[in-house]
Amino acid sequence: QVQLVESGGGLVQAGGSLRLSCAASGLTFSSYFTGWFRQTPGKEREFVAVIGRSGGFTYYGDSVKGRFTISRDNAKNTVYLQMNSLKTEDTAVYYCAATLAPYAGGDSARYDYWGQGTQVTVSS
Repeated sequence: QVQLVESGGGLVQAGGSLRLSCAASGLTFSSYFTGWFRQTPGKEREFVAVIGRSGGFTYYGDSVKGRFTISRDNAKNTVYLQMNSLKTEDTAVYYCAATLAPYAGGDSARYDYWGQGTQVTVSS
């Protein structure tokens, strides 16, 4: 079955960096756009970033532009999220997701598969 497994979350001070990874299995990874979303209790899931099948296309949510970078390695079936200049408001559970839809963008309803999430906590 399809599995997306996130890792790399943790506790970091404001201004610091973290790199999240999401390892995929059970699907033809290079056929899927992959994205990152985040969610805090009581709030809707927020779009963070998405990357195209070959990595040539990327798109970011306004709150992370210029600070986060999404990338992928199709040989390793893995997508990454490099997070720099972290702020306390970046604290959330981060989820990776995969979709066959090329224009899903930030529409979470159009993603087919989801990981279990990894907690990122940014302290002041």
